Amino acid sequence: MKIYAHLKSGRFQRFLLTGILCGLITACSGGNDDTRQVFRMPISNEPPTLDWTLATDSVSFDILTNIMEGLTQYDVNMEPIPAIARHWEISDNGRIITYYLRDDVFWTDGQPVKASDFEYSWKRLLNPATAAQYAYFLFDIENAYEYNSGKITDPSKVGVSAKSDLVLEVRLKKPVVYFPSITTFMVTFPQRKDIVEKFGDRWTDPDKIVTNGPFKLTKWKHEYKLELSANDKFYEGRPSLDAILAYVVREKTTALTLYETGELEMVELPPVAIPHFKKHKEFDSLPQLRGYYYGINVTKAPFDNPLVRRAFAHSIDRSRLPLLLKGGEFPTSSWIPKGMFGYNPDIGAKFNPVTAQKLLAQAGYPDGTGFPETVAMYNTNDTNRLIGEFLQAQWKEYLNVNIQLESQEWKVFLNRLQVDPPQVFRLGWGADFPDPDNFMNLFISTSGNNRLRWSNSRYDELVALGATLNNPKERQSVYDEAQRILTETDTAMIPLFVSTQNLLIKPYVSGFEINPMELMYLKKVSLANTPGA
Repeated sequence: MKIYAHLKSGRFQRFLLTGILCGLITACSGGNDDTRQVFRMPISNEPPTLDWTLATDSVSFDILTNIMEGLTQYDVNMEPIPAIARHWEISDNGRIITYYLRDDVFWTDGQPVKASDFEYSWKRLLNPATAAQYAYFLFDIENAYEYNSGKITDPSKVGVSAKSDLVLEVRLKKPVVYFPSITTFMVTFPQRKDIVEKFGDRWTDPDKIVTNGPFKLTKWKHEYKLELSANDKFYEGRPSLDAILAYVVREKTTALTLYETGELEMVELPPVAIPHFKKHKEFDSLPQLRGYYYGINVTKAPFDNPLVRRAFAHSIDRSRLPLLLKGGEFPTSSWIPKGMFGYNPDIGAKFNPVTAQKLLAQAGYPDGTGFPETVAMYNTNDTNRLIGEFLQAQWKEYLNVNIQLESQEWKVFLNRLQVDPPQVFRLGWGADFPDPDNFMNLFISTSGNNRLRWSNSRYDELVALGATLNNPKERQSVYDEAQRILTETDTAMIPLFVSTQNLLIKPYVSGFEINPMELMYLKKVSLANTPGA
């Protein structure tokens, strides 16, 4: 907040801060090279991994979607259309999907992309030895869950197989209405068995990795920047951009300073700056299919008691969050986001302090008396800190309980959630594909991304049923019941709001399109001129 205030009030402060930051970005000497098209953008953290079998976060995904392509991609309406697959056929009443691959797609080392590269990637994802958190994404495939859980050990029994170099057959346990959308997502991208097995954990290093997307990874200076260069072998043609520079800039206020001084082509605005820039000609905004929530480790006292969890959920006045964050956020107590089929605003633990206090008393803590020490954790970020402090104040005001806040760097935070989730923690979920199954499937018992340590057999049954239904009314009813279990009856997590993306984009940037899934596709971007021109 102090940095932003200084930017508005004095050139000296701007000059001083820019001088400090010139050591961060070498382009400070004069913007982009006049002979090259270089798109410079911030990323909030170092990517935890660029192995797309293991990646789970949006930072890694921003890089991976620009160096890799899958069987399908999204059009402007977020509908799956052909990418590496020229087309696909559905047979056996929806249980078999056959993908027919293009014959002009090549890896960056010149080798053709084959159907066997998809088969290897998918079976590597499912291999229990890989321990991939997204393995559950493919559990609709025949014998996929059985292989991942160790019930069978022969990968040849898994229902994905390369029938030839250009034909991939997928056999499903049951018809799944959204499966073509799944194949847009990073964990389904192909991989080269020879590269992965030759280099092991180092196979994603810039001098080893092979990819097939519009750009290729050429440099990775850890905790500083990643450099992507145009791929001359890309099947859709070489992109207009010569390079993408992705700088690790942890604070949005710092990124905004870099944008204003001409060091970046785009930036996501920090909450404090949004009101000032809303009418700016470079401002762009769009609601996202991205939910922000606080998760609860239901195995840790006192949150192993659903009465406590419900009390915490009922004691949050979500209507105040947009006033705090100033970014057009949409407060919600339900989990399926507004803008997606299945959204129901009537679901969830609504703000009701009287009910919250009664629930906490029933749990044995009248007026907060005797409530044990509790830590709420979030990854280090200005917005997350604001929300954490807001919730801390809400729980103190309405429940009279003291919550300690703790922040951790992104990689450390993700590892903590995987190994030993704290009592209460912040997380968000953005759509991997625009279907409610993607949000509901997150919390099934077998989901590698379920950090709640929570399971409910009825919930699992409903989510599995919802994936098979074509009748909208029936499907809505199923998801309504499942959401009530998740957010009301068991209250294993507390939805807070649906996010809105608020960006500044330089006027000389063409072809940059924001979308409700926050996908940063840069293959169609070009620069009309350079900042220094």
